[in-house]
Amino acid sequence: MEKNSKLDEAALRYHSEGRPGKIGVMPTKPHHTQHDLALAYSPGVAAPSLAIARTPDDVYRYTNRGNLVAVISNGTAVLGLGNIGALASKPVMEGKSMLFKTFAGIDAFDIEVAETDPEAFVRTVKAIAPTFGGINLEDIKAPECFEIEARLREELDIPVMHDDQHGTAIITSAALLNAAKIAGKELHDLRVVINGAGAAALACARLFLVVGIRREQMILCDSRGVVTTYREDLNPQKREFATTRRITTLAEALHGADVFLGVSKADVLTPDMLRTMAGNPIVMALANPDPEISYQQAMISRPDIIFATGRSDYPNQVNNVLGFPYIFRGALDVRASEINDTMKLAAAHALADLAREEVPKPVLRAYGIDSLEFGRSYLIPKPLDPRLLRVVAPAVARAAMESGVARQPIDDWEAYAARLDALTRQ
Repeated sequence: MEKNSKLDEAALRYHSEGRPGKIGVMPTKPHHTQHDLALAYSPGVAAPSLAIARTPDDVYRYTNRGNLVAVISNGTAVLGLGNIGALASKPVMEGKSMLFKTFAGIDAFDIEVAETDPEAFVRTVKAIAPTFGGINLEDIKAPECFEIEARLREELDIPVMHDDQHGTAIITSAALLNAAKIAGKELHDLRVVINGAGAAALACARLFLVVGIRREQMILCDSRGVVTTYREDLNPQKREFATTRRITTLAEALHGADVFLGVSKADVLTPDMLRTMAGNPIVMALANPDPEISYQQAMISRPDIIFATGRSDYPNQVNNVLGFPYIFRGALDVRASEINDTMKLAAAHALADLAREEVPKPVLRAYGIDSLEFGRSYLIPKPLDPRLLRVVAPAVARAAMESGVARQPIDDWEAYAARLDALTRQ
């Protein structure tokens, strides 16, 4: 308790000292002379405005739209905090905006919308969408988040991604790809149990299918047990993954399973359940701050386990910062109209491939360790790995081009790589 109290005090000081908050706005053009001001505002600003009125795509030429993302929330499902409302979610959204800038050079505005009705929320976001090149939805509760994202993706022509869903799905898929390789198992043979049936869990289930998991090999569990076709309390999203097997409990589902993904709550996975899983079990216990089974219990219960959590103090942290900055970077750089499954899959494979490469010394120094190599304790890259931008963003950009959603394809990949390298040095 004392440790948390000290952390809370430090966090409050961090956010309040000096200029309150974590982000700001800085001019990118000269602004020190009368001539500068005449170009920046009246009368010079009329020229680009009229150009855009004639040719709307010129907005990307004359404004920052192509490098600007909105981080939008109503605060109804803030990670670890619950429904705290739009205003209280602002520090979280500011933090997300800071990460966009820090890791990918993307400018981001946090926008907190005091609206819980999906129709009104969608209407609000659509009304402000001309400002932005992309929209990152954040911390919106299920099932409303499904309708909101689906509507916005359909009705807007810029990338829209609910990161709680798809960011988590991309990182867990990368971890799954490498864990299966380490376990010596084929993806199509894996028996997968997902505990939790919210936004993140369902997005993970859908991307697992794209990665190569067979639907009949997947079992979804919620707070009432196994999601089966025999239940009458299922929403359409859960019914999509309902099994015909006549089992009812998580314990039954885990017998012989190869993979457990927990996006639920602490301590629901017991050592006894873990011991019934197949050899080399892959366990991603992502409940925060306390996982579905503790790291210590998991290691003692199954020495052959391949284990990941959402925490930074244990190996294999599933952290969405490995994905969203670089996914949006790649999408923005080819002016993609959406972020589709092809792009998500490309990001997952890029992350998995990077973890198999030799880890450079700057990464080791950043984490105060002497060595790190691909294996059970290193399934996915570390968040402070500077190679992420150059690896993931181009993979996403290429996938956008290959899937036909890129409106400004890249033709000089060496020049693009140099641009990305320059961002990492800023």
